[in-house]
Amino acid sequence: MELNNKRVLVVGLGKSGVASALFLKSRGARVTVSDSKPETELRNEILLLLDHGITVETGGHGERTFRGQDLIVVSPGVPVDSPQLVQARKMGESVMGEIELAAQFLSGSIVAITGANGKTTTTTLAGEIVAAGNFPTLVGGNIGTPAVSFVDQAGPATWTVLEVSSFQLETIVDFRPRIAVVLNITPDHLDRHKTFENYVNVKARIFENQHADDFSILNADDAAAKSLSSRTKAQVILFSRKTAVEKGALVRESRIYYRDGNSERQIMPLSEIPLKGVHNQENVMAAVAIGMIVGCQPEQIRKAIQNFKAVEHRLEFVARVNGVDYYNDSKATNVDATIKALESFPSNVHLILGGKDKGSDYAMLGDLLRSRVKKVYTIGAAAEKIGSQLRDIVEIDHAETLEKAVHHASSVAVTDDVVLLAPACASFDQFQSYEHRGRVFKELVHSLAMARST
Repeated sequence: MELNNKRVLVVGLGKSGVASALFLKSRGARVTVSDSKPETELRNEILLLLDHGITVETGGHGERTFRGQDLIVVSPGVPVDSPQLVQARKMGESVMGEIELAAQFLSGSIVAITGANGKTTTTTLAGEIVAAGNFPTLVGGNIGTPAVSFVDQAGPATWTVLEVSSFQLETIVDFRPRIAVVLNITPDHLDRHKTFENYVNVKARIFENQHADDFSILNADDAAAKSLSSRTKAQVILFSRKTAVEKGALVRESRIYYRDGNSERQIMPLSEIPLKGVHNQENVMAAVAIGMIVGCQPEQIRKAIQNFKAVEHRLEFVARVNGVDYYNDSKATNVDATIKALESFPSNVHLILGGKDKGSDYAMLGDLLRSRVKKVYTIGAAAEKIGSQLRDIVEIDHAETLEKAVHHASSVAVTDDVVLLAPACASFDQFQSYEHRGRVFKELVHSLAMARST
């Protein structure tokens, strides 16, 4: 792709938007950035871009801004059906996302990991496994570092391991991972994708440019994910906790094995996995499959898993205060993620739910709430909806804020109880991000611990 002297518009000033703008400018493009947020919220980003000679528009998207562009690069948070983008496509302008822009220039091979839940843990672990196999490795994407930031670092032998969201997959064109992974597909982001069928179709796009010598890794225990095996031209590799797959990762007698179609290799006992919850066994098996395909040795994979630490905000143990354990699972931004979190605790849970609703059905939590949860504390904009769906199932405390929820839960929890933040909602009503929400939760717990110790 030739960028020199091309007119390029970047829409959205998040991490990927800033990285895209700087990359495009470095390749000689004439870059404009447009964001709907006011200038006061983007001061640092604006100063950085202006220093590089990039034109910045804030407080809305002007119609003229989208006209006459050779290329438009959209950030994941920008809806692909926004009027300006629809009009741009009608005018024949090329529109793509940052992940596609990166793929046009990245050397080496790409591992792309998507799914409703478990993406970040699996991406991080897969990166550590590949690196343990002594392969040049870069890890990023939706996980933090935008893929386009890796272009100057990646060489022909590099494996770039990327977390990829459904929002990013909406805007791919030629994006072709050497290894594509779908961990699971459960209802999520229906406020944007409208129907579950649309959501599945977007996830399936991860395979659409793969060739017969590429690999598609799928969860055999997840019906929606496994169904995608008919929608890829690549070699299908499965992972399963429940069945003995012919090619892929499986569990037998509490040990993980890997089959490549010709032989079987033992990887490790399940007891050596340092992460809590059976869902993390699935994440580990997906990462095992990646490692084996890349060419890592079983012992290298085993050691990388043994040394792995839980990713922040993913079922992260925070502290034990007065005999009560506090866990931060702020990344549980949908109902299925909250189900997986609850399945990790047998009983005595005080559950904090709420935030910005994503079109979810909270009644799906019913059975686990009855058997494992003492009380639910609702926060944020979704509190009323959650209450209306769950009030006949479990006792509910409309705490309104996270601070009040932690305070109320700590006042009634007793020894060996668990206070769990697994909100089943997005964070954007009261927080900047799920990371921000998780950090606030941890600060509240640590403050509680200090107060109880004095």
